[in-house]
Amino acid sequence: MKLAGKKVIQIVSNDFEDLELWYPVLRLREEGATVDIVGEKAQEKYMGKYGVPIMSDYAFKDVNPNDYDALLVPGGWSPDLLRRFDEVLNMVRVMDEHQKPIGQICHAGWVLISAKILQGKKVTSTPGIKDDMMNAGATWVDEPVVVDGHIISSRRPPDLPDYMREFIKVLEN
Repeated sequence: MKLAGKKVIQIVSNDFEDLELWYPVLRLREEGATVDIVGEKAQEKYMGKYGVPIMSDYAFKDVNPNDYDALLVPGGWSPDLLRRFDEVLNMVRVMDEHQKPIGQICHAGWVLISAKILQGKKVTSTPGIKDDMMNAGATWVDEPVVVDGHIISSRRPPDLPDYMREFIKVLEN
């Protein structure tokens, strides 16, 4: 398995885009990675926009990002909630500082914006937050997936195969 021994944080809050959370989790687990679901509270059920639930393994405050190899931020409306937690912004900054893979899709760019790590980066997202990404100092392009160093970004659910193929490549290295 390509990713045996790799540990990934999948952050979660309510109203995540169901496919944008579950597809990456399942793909990474298929490749042998350990994916921990991390929310505001441990052992809490969070609901996706379309009603698919997920149970958190850990609370934000209980996770040390230094113990992980990568971070995934789902899309949907949850990024607007996630970016309000200092622990989440700290996780993103630690991963960025250590050049560990950070995956973001759709509206997930809001979390990276609030963590102030997009200056000078080339990214994509849902077109709805294009201006937000550009105002944060990023160069925005309308492509299925963009890899700029350790930041892997994507637009929406139809792009998930491209997104995960690239995320896995970056995580392998």
